[in-house]
Amino acid sequence: MLSTSTIQIVQSTVPVLASHGAAITKVFYQRLFQAHPELKHVFNQSNQRSDRQSQALATAVYAAAAHIDRLETLKPVLLPVLHKHRSLQIKPEMYPLVGQELLGAMQDVLGEAATPAILQAWGEAYGEIADLFITLEAELYTQDEQAKDFSGYQSVKISDIQEQADGIRSLTFKTDSPLPDYRAGQYITVRIQDSDGLWHNRQYSLTTASNTTTYTIGVKREGIVSNYLHAARIGDTVLISAPAGAFTLDASGEPVVLIAGGIGITPMLAMADESLAAGRQVTLHHAVQDERNRPFNEQLALLEQRGARVIRYAEHQATDQVGRLPKDVIAGITDPTYVCGPEAMIQYVIKHFTASSDKLHYEIFGPALAFAAETPVTQ
Repeated sequence: MLSTSTIQIVQSTVPVLASHGAAITKVFYQRLFQAHPELKHVFNQSNQRSDRQSQALATAVYAAAAHIDRLETLKPVLLPVLHKHRSLQIKPEMYPLVGQELLGAMQDVLGEAATPAILQAWGEAYGEIADLFITLEAELYTQDEQAKDFSGYQSVKISDIQEQADGIRSLTFKTDSPLPDYRAGQYITVRIQDSDGLWHNRQYSLTTASNTTTYTIGVKREGIVSNYLHAARIGDTVLISAPAGAFTLDASGEPVVLIAGGIGITPMLAMADESLAAGRQVTLHHAVQDERNRPFNEQLALLEQRGARVIRYAEHQATDQVGRLPKDVIAGITDPTYVCGPEAMIQYVIKHFTASSDKLHYEIFGPALAFAAETPVTQ
């Protein structure tokens, strides 16, 4: 347990983290990869180049400092991160390495302002935070008995490929043995090795309700792993980890509203599939830039045949609704709502959603930046 003085010192650094957090985390990643290049495979290198990973970590560090005296309150916010760590096979022994370089980055960026007392307090605080992560991640591993036989990364074969739209395809994987079960909304991590020997990981949502025979994902052609998968052929093999993710349906049985933008439709296809199978009413809103390039049209039509209400939006060549989901429609939603798509779209829905906040759930593809709360981290 942290002492009162340690808590006070850490909380006193909150304003500093608000203004220098992104700079600290950017230096942190530089230090980490220089000292431990073997950890590069854990982090999406495209996100590193765009600084998205640094900004997301800065947000997390800020939140940890602000809540250091009540870290348990962060558990609901941490759950998606914990699932991603599990999917990436993060191990307890990695945490001390991260802590050492994070403290070093604080000293590099803050200079003399990073006094010995501040660095000592943050060292103790990081130990508490790391212990919390390790404990919660261990619980995730033990909860999923089925995935124990699918530990680490396992080889699967591409059994089917369907071109869904320009630059978007679906791939189906299978093995000779049963695959771990999953919940609609979860994802798998695909791992590939480039010509330089560097490993790259990317998460992809599963697009059908759970089965233990095959996994199907949707892939937009952008980034290293996605381009690799767009060059792949039926019969090729790739490495994947067991399904993970906290973006899953509640068990209320209430009607469900699904809102998707672009490739964000992928987890919604599985959620709609699972909901309809359970007898829930489904309303699915899907927005794209151009109607002529809407992915998964066949799956959407099949969902309609099963009773789902599907509303299509497009900026160009619209055949249903023009533009995006109207503000008044969002404000009128009272049922459990799940959102996946570009950050701007998610922010738009959060802003205009008037029902109880516990009815709104969203998934961000990439490092999660806090939208609704208390994390004003600047560059």
